[in-house]
Amino acid sequence: MTQNYQTLVQTVQASREDVEKAVAGNKAACARVRKAMQDIKNLAQEIRKEMLELRDAGGPG
Repeated sequence: MTQNYQTLVQTVQASREDVEKAVAGNKAACARVRKAMQDIKNLAQEIRKEMLELRDAGGPG
């Protein structure tokens, strides 16, 4: 797996508690979730680029 993918998974897991707090009405947690979602979006875009490069290069093997 790529480093970006592992970071994506960790970011999603780390934001779980803040999502629960945000749903319960914690406004500061909402801000943290929005920041985490922006990070996730950026990581997903990087992973997408990596996969396109793999495809265009013919794959790893």
